[in-house]
Order: sequence, then structure tokens, then C-alpha cells
Amino acid sequence: MAMFEQMRANVGKLLKGIDRYNPENLATLERYVETQAKENAYDLEANLAVLKLYQFNPAFFQTTVTAQILLKALTNLPHTDFTLCKCMIDQAHQEERPIRQILYLGDLLETCHFQAFWQALDENMDLLEGITGFEDSVRKFICHVVGITYQHIDRWLLAEMLGDLSGNAFWVLVHIWEVGGGQGSGPQSAPPTGLCRSHQVSMEGPTQGGNKDLV
Repeated sequence: MAMFEQMRANVGKLLKGIDRYNPENLATLERYVETQAKENAYDLEANLAVLKLYQFNPAFFQTTVTAQILLKALTNLPHTDFTLCKCMIDQAHQEERPIRQILYLGDLLETCHFQAFWQALDENMDLLEGITGFEDSVRKFICHVVGITYQHIDRWLLAEMLGDLSGNAFWVLVHIWEVGGGQGSGPQSAPPTGLCRSHQVSMEGPTQGGNKDLV
């Protein structure tokens, strides 16, 4: 985090006034994105500035940096950072690997297909190279969604939603839940607009051969 804090002050100066659109600053901003990824830090304003510079200077576009920006935006769900970043990437680049795979992962998370997300991520773990804390951040988002969507949830279902998390790691992450009798109890509240409105949870265990994916 020390390097991030050092760079943050310098980058803040670069983003003031007309200098934020100076392509000569791209190298510094791209290193800053890499530092965010390594140190599990985040600066949306700087990352949007990078994407804007890519829009103005298509020849300087860097797929790897853009992928890191998108992954970092996913760690800040349920905020709309991911959508903001996606809208600044032209369609041609959205079809490139690994950007296409990351956009698919983002769609799965935003539509609450959590089991499918973990399966797709498991098939593309190379995407997370150099990204610290990604899975933990996603699990916190999932806990947030579950907490405002379910009044009760089966322990096995919650574990599946969290990527088959088990043991101490499971209990540490959901310590705010009161767990007993195979069920977890969370606060009863209306889900946010567009998030998991149709979800129902059975108080029984998984049925044999049943489809457990969220819809």
C-alpha cells in the first residue's frame, strides 16, 4: 500500500486540468493501475482517465491494462464502476481476449448467477494474475446481495454462492450471520433494483438432479 499512496498524490496532480488528457502521462497512469492491482487498492478516477486517453489515442490502447481496470471495477460492486468502464471501451476491443471473458464474468455477477461465475472463473484463473484480493472482494459483494435479498438461506447454498467456500474461511466471511440448524439468518430487506428479485430459497437441502443455478 505504501507505493500506492506515494503514486496517488502524484497522479492526483496529473489529473488536474488539461494534463489529464495528455497522452505523455499514460505510462505513469498505467503503472498506477498495476500498483492498484498488486496492492489491492483502487482509484476509479485515475482508471477512467486511462480509458479516456485510450479513446483519444487508440494507438496507445493496452489490453492488459484495460483488463486490470475492469477486474478492479468488479471488486467495487455493487457500485456502477464496471458499467462506466465498459462504456468507455469500443466494441472491437470488447471482443478481444481477455476483455471478452472479463465482461462475461461481470455479467454473471451483475445478474447474480454466482455459481456460474465461479465455474467460469475457475476456467479462466489466468485472468487474476497480478490481481490481489479479487476473490475476497467478490465474496463480500455476494454476501451483500444475499444479506439484502434473503431472510433465511441454507448453509450449503450460501457456500455454493461463495465458490464452495468452507471451513474457517466460510465462517470468517459470514460472521455477521447467525447460523444454526443448517440455515443462516440475515436481515430482511428489499433487494436493490435489478438484483435477484426472483430469488427464492428452500429451507431443505439440494434436491438430487435439481438445477441449483440462480435465474
